[in-house]
Amino acid sequence: MGSTDTGWDAARIARAWAELMRRLGYERYGAQGGDYGSLISPALGRVVPDKVIGVHVNALADAATATGSGQELTELSEADRAKAIANQVWWYGRNGYATQMALRLQTIAYALNDSPGGQLAWNLEWFVDWDPTATDQAPVDRDVVLTNVTTYWLTGTAGSAARIYRASGASWGSKPAPSGVPTAVANFQGDRAVRGLAEWANTIVRWNEYPVEGTSLHSRLPPNSSPISESSSASSVDSFAEPVTLARASWDQPSAVSRAAARSG
Repeated sequence: MGSTDTGWDAARIARAWAELMRRLGYERYGAQGGDYGSLISPALGRVVPDKVIGVHVNALADAATATGSGQELTELSEADRAKAIANQVWWYGRNGYATQMALRLQTIAYALNDSPGGQLAWNLEWFVDWDPTATDQAPVDRDVVLTNVTTYWLTGTAGSAARIYRASGASWGSKPAPSGVPTAVANFQGDRAVRGLAEWANTIVRWNEYPVEGTSLHSRLPPNSSPISESSSASSVDSFAEPVTLARASWDQPSAVSRAAARSG
């Protein structure tokens, strides 16, 4: 849920994962992440590029909008530029939660820890208000929602879970250092990653667009989902040839991720 310590941004978490894998004895491995994990998994590749065989992400959070300088916009294709500008407008109207947690996280933490109804309303934004296909979304079982909210409520971790926003605030609006680790992206409906922006900091070897909604992917992803568009470049990382399979494996079958990584080692 979150550390009681401060300073745990994506880079520090990535360093912790690298140390954990070292202590567990893993010499080579892959990394998958979505949402904040889409920042942490690529960061892991930057921390130990000799260990990470490849990165797979969905909801690539730092590839939706241009940096404050806007330099990237001038080098994007017309379609990518239009998408990046539209994303900026979209984010302007929806970043209240992130700004609150980054700047005044204790204020919202007291309120959420004091009210299970407030905690439910805060979390329902992700299951309802952000849904890009209000009538087409795969249903989320109410037990999934209640389990998520109950975990925050019973453990009193609304504040500690928000600290990553505070810790990461200094890096918002900037691009990370370029990574040479092969990276695959699954862009689901509602995900706003722009390939031209993603390529500024990542070595993209595969990019798939899927017609299903991506937020809370593990709660909604129907079986055997196929991409509506697909592009890839030559890569030795065969384990990332089926991004949805790998993404699903990361929460349902951890051993499948290990086997997939082993195939390309």
